Amino acid sequence: MTERALLVLTVAAAIGSGLVAGIFFAFSSFVMAALGRLPPEQGVAAMQSINITVINPVFMLAFMGTGLVCLVLAAGSVLWWSQGGGWPVIAAGLLYLVGCIGVTMACNVPLNDALAVVQPGTPDAASLWQRYLVDWTFWNHVRMAASLLAAVLCILAVP
Repeated sequence: MTERALLVLTVAAAIGSGLVAGIFFAFSSFVMAALGRLPPEQGVAAMQSINITVINPVFMLAFMGTGLVCLVLAAGSVLWWSQGGGWPVIAAGLLYLVGCIGVTMACNVPLNDALAVVQPGTPDAASLWQRYLVDWTFWNHVRMAASLLAAVLCILAVP
């Protein structure tokens, strides 16, 4: 891979990881707390709406596109290891792929799926909502930290 292409992909991964970390930071620092202050039926309904709305081309490009760039960089780093920056790029790629995308699919999505099928205003929804707020936010903190650290490692890898 040419040095210029490597630079462009590494910068793209840094920007994408940082952007995704910022989205997760907003949820970790105030969005979930604000939703938790609402009556459970309103919080459930609001989060159900967010979970539907987030599946859009702009977010998916940032979220999955960054994952694709990280995958290409991490896999390709073996080939251009001698050009420097190899270990931070591999670490960044693994952090983003496992700590962001992997955690999303294994932890946050199942929680979202469980929330999607409850009817707001029911006792089951209120009970689920209290657990959801704690569990979903915990895993979101993990995603935020992984994405942010991936961005930092990509920045460190830029020659």
